[in-house]
Amino acid sequence: MKIKVITDSTSDIPPELAEKLEISMVPIYVRFGDTVYRDGVDIQCDEFYSMLTTSPVQAATSQPNPEDLTSTYKKYCDNKDGIVSIHISSKISGTYNSANIARKTLKSKCPIEVIDSKFNSAGLGLIVTRAARLAQSGADFNEVVDETNSAIKHVRMFGMFETMKYLARSGRVNKTIAMASQILNVMPLLTFNDGEIVRAGLVRTVNKGADKIYDFVKNNIPIDELIIVHSKVADQANHLKQRLSEFIMEDNISIAEMRAGLGVHGGPGVLLVAIRQAGNN
Repeated sequence: MKIKVITDSTSDIPPELAEKLEISMVPIYVRFGDTVYRDGVDIQCDEFYSMLTTSPVQAATSQPNPEDLTSTYKKYCDNKDGIVSIHISSKISGTYNSANIARKTLKSKCPIEVIDSKFNSAGLGLIVTRAARLAQSGADFNEVVDETNSAIKHVRMFGMFETMKYLARSGRVNKTIAMASQILNVMPLLTFNDGEIVRAGLVRTVNKGADKIYDFVKNNIPIDELIIVHSKVADQANHLKQRLSEFIMEDNISIAEMRAGLGVHGGPGVLLVAIRQAGNN
């Protein structure tokens, strides 16, 4: 009997790592017209990005419903000492609310803590894997909850989008701003502030964007752990990892691909990092 860690597919945790750390991921729904896919279950990254860039139908996403979370919680309530359910920022998705509704509906004797990570993608992934490693080490329910909330305070995230096209399609950014960025040939740099995605600057080239990401990491050392997430720009991600290994051990840097749940909004060409600063071990 121990603690079960659950998250959603916007955490972009590679399947093999999720399996190793015994993390259960509830999939985001991805829709192309009338066809609905479960992120990471019915559709994988390669197929998704191919469809996103070639389909005449605009892609959209929707959060897991409370029934999805309830059925997941039920799988573990009888054989775990508690469940820690960590999700994408409540300011950009309703998944956290779905999880809370599921927790209240279930009325389980097994304690369930629903946590708003205040991040998505690599930021959420760092927080979830931190919790899962604690759970595997034998930490009790309160320890996992407390350390997860502490980890949230030590995580920072920063990245670059090669295009605002998909953000505009999804309604996450004003289409006029997106068009102006295309005309001016600039790319947005984005970060998180109290659970919200905010613009952190503009660059004109991919190399300049990578330099900004490098500087962001260097300015935040010492760092315990770092994740690079990309969407179909593996060469850029690997090059960034090489550069960052100048001052961070390579074993503490991992690379993951952005899944469909967030790829709908970012499209190909996203390169971002999340760091967990030293002081949360």
